[in-house]
Amino acid sequence: MNLDTATASAQANQDDSRLDVRLRRLKEEGVGTGLYWWSEALLVLTFYVVYSWSRNQFGSATVQPDEALRNAVRVIDLEKALGLFQELRIQEWFLDWTFFLQFWNLFYGTAHFAVTIFTLAWLYRRYPVLYPRLRSSFLCTTGLALVGFSLFPLMPPRLLADCGEFGGCLAAYPFVDTLSEAGGLWSFDSGTMQKISNQYAAMPSLHFAWAAWCALALYSVLRSPFTRALAVAYPVATLFAVIVTGNHYWIDALGGVAVLGAGVLLGRTLADAWHRWSFRNA
Repeated sequence: MNLDTATASAQANQDDSRLDVRLRRLKEEGVGTGLYWWSEALLVLTFYVVYSWSRNQFGSATVQPDEALRNAVRVIDLEKALGLFQELRIQEWFLDWTFFLQFWNLFYGTAHFAVTIFTLAWLYRRYPVLYPRLRSSFLCTTGLALVGFSLFPLMPPRLLADCGEFGGCLAAYPFVDTLSEAGGLWSFDSGTMQKISNQYAAMPSLHFAWAAWCALALYSVLRSPFTRALAVAYPVATLFAVIVTGNHYWIDALGGVAVLGAGVLLGRTLADAWHRWSFRNA
């Protein structure tokens, strides 16, 4: 065993020891007791239904496209000033790769829910003492995203060159809606879908915020370098997916990081306050 391997092994053992100590302390404090899978499932489902209803109350049919387009131009100008506006170039590299785009369309539409649901369920099952804080952080992050959607309606890249009812008809930025061009399990082409869903809910990117939450939650408890690498790779893959499919700008992902940071702080505070209240009234 060389020095680097020995150092990495010692660091891994130290991390495991810290996690074990933390888990024992939280268990002794009674954190995570009194949880029921059905009540947790009902809580998350109810919260998401209310979130979706609130998000779509001000859907594409009630937001002026001109306002969403102006905000998109502001974002693009900011990215250009920072040297970050590469979304169009990245998408153009892969436009001829139909199967490649279909894969990322599928990833965009399914991993967002599948990986998040798995993370919540797995944490509840394996680490109930950590679950309350992590679940509350997830819910707070999701709720806080509504603030961005309502204050800053943003036309996503895929609608910039679209001359339809909700598009910007801006030929200078010929982004492609890969769901329409390459296909996937779902699409925004339906007139009903366009009107009832908020297609201008792009800032912050909740796809990236959820993916980053999954990575943070899993990385803290995973022990294998391989599984930790997979956890880190997931938000990176999500970032690529939202860019190549034309659904977000880079800055939307930064907005996702911002709401995640605020959500973690608020979620931890609320979870800890609930635990103290429950402990006093037990």
